[in-house]
Amino acid sequence: MEDWQCFFYDYFISIQFTETVSKYLNMLSLMVILAVVIYITDFIARKILVNAFIRFSNKSKTNFDDLLVDHKAPKYIAHIIPLTITIKLFPLVFSDFPHFEEYIVMLLRVYGVFLTVWIIRSVLRTFESYFKTLPRLKDKPIDSYIQVVMLFIWVVGIATCLAIVIKLPFTQFFTTLGAASAVLLLIFKDTILGLVASIQIAINDSVRIGDWITMEKYGADGDVIEINLSTIQVQNFDKTITHIPTYAILTDSFKNWRGMQSSGGRRIKRAIILKAKSVHYLTPEQIEKLKDIQLINEYLSSRQKDIETYNTQNNIDKNTLINGRNMTNLGVFRKYVLSYVQNHSAINKDMSIMVRQLDPTPNGLPLEIYAFSSDKRWENYEYIMADIFDHAISAVGYFDLELFEYPTEFPNLK
Repeated sequence: MEDWQCFFYDYFISIQFTETVSKYLNMLSLMVILAVVIYITDFIARKILVNAFIRFSNKSKTNFDDLLVDHKAPKYIAHIIPLTITIKLFPLVFSDFPHFEEYIVMLLRVYGVFLTVWIIRSVLRTFESYFKTLPRLKDKPIDSYIQVVMLFIWVVGIATCLAIVIKLPFTQFFTTLGAASAVLLLIFKDTILGLVASIQIAINDSVRIGDWITMEKYGADGDVIEINLSTIQVQNFDKTITHIPTYAILTDSFKNWRGMQSSGGRRIKRAIILKAKSVHYLTPEQIEKLKDIQLINEYLSSRQKDIETYNTQNNIDKNTLINGRNMTNLGVFRKYVLSYVQNHSAINKDMSIMVRQLDPTPNGLPLEIYAFSSDKRWENYEYIMADIFDHAISAVGYFDLELFEYPTEFPNLK
């Protein structure tokens, strides 16, 4: 080995170069040879290792090894062989210049640390991609977990590099680093908050990938497409992307529509606003006319009979309409709308169905329809709801009721 190491030095001395020049030319010549050896070794190692992985992945049934190849893990692992050769041979190249050797070896060790981190990163990304292919894990925030591990790996890797550069033992370096923990906490505040939030989101199952969420503060209204350590990405229904800080899910209010999507229907909850002045008692003549409406024909006959029986038994004077029990146009209309909704083919009959009066307001008397559509798809849901209210609004006039709306014309002021 020593003969090989001094071969070029002896040659340059023999052709009458000075000793100093011969040492430098010997070092440069050895560096060129070492560079060629490293390049050839790296090329051969990559070819052998990558091709072996590809052949193995083609024969295996699992796709994990295919993902390893896709994320270049074999390629990064192959770099270990030339790195090892370089660390072993560099002392021979710089034997005449030990002060150079010290810095070169330090750089190689730093490179080795980063290469190790890169290999771990490719393996973790492989696990991330593999877990996403498993049906039971598709909606879990895998990205957050992988990022937490990678954050720890990068912190350890960078700390190791700094310990190598400043020539401080690893454990002593971390002991010194503990004194600066307050500063580090301030620098990594958002990351730490995101880490805690990711863990709580996973434990409480607050948000999953694929959930439809609404968060007005951030203008988000759409499907969650990614959950990572720092942000939750929501693809809104207009195809824009909203980025929400992960920790905001714990501190701010948001609506998750998962419960609706996993239930038997999507809620319809909307009111018709009626003029209070248009509400009145029904006369026998008006009741007879309303019996032409098939949905409430039986109801009117039965109800009218019950009311007449009650008024007769109690000697009610019906010369004045308000006396005794009576039907109102609003009550009959409410019954009609309820019957219509109950008979609607797109309404889930196993869930709540109501037509109810809300508190009167200065803007009119709200009559609310509360039901659940069987079809939860947005466009179909809107169509079903519009179909019900188209009919209900059109039916108002048959019951001598009026819709409330602000006047569109005002008398001329004099």
